[in-house]
Amino acid sequence: MKLKKTKLFDQFAPEARFELPPAPPAPFRANLENEFERLKDTLLAEQLYLADEAELYAPVRRAANDAGAIAWASQFPLLIFPVLFEEKTATVLRQVKRQARIYANSVELAIA
Repeated sequence: MKLKKTKLFDQFAPEARFELPPAPPAPFRANLENEFERLKDTLLAEQLYLADEAELYAPVRRAANDAGAIAWASQFPLLIFPVLFEEKTATVLRQVKRQARIYANSVELAIA
């Protein structure tokens, strides 16, 4: 056990103050979100109206959601979404036609 006591003196440096500018407000995207959803619904409704078969509805909706997610992550979602949606829809329609062709060929092979 230590019997010797050391006295400590509390001395602090002069108080330092910093001037911090206020943080810039985050971009308010609520209005943009409403416009984006309206655009998405409009384009999706047009594409679903043009789709002849009911089996295309789910893949086209999926394409719209995929394009929406990618576009929303960009800086200009209202500009990017229509083009992305068009590309994804074209890809989905090609894929569905290809699957139908493969199915028809496989049925013919199974019968023969």
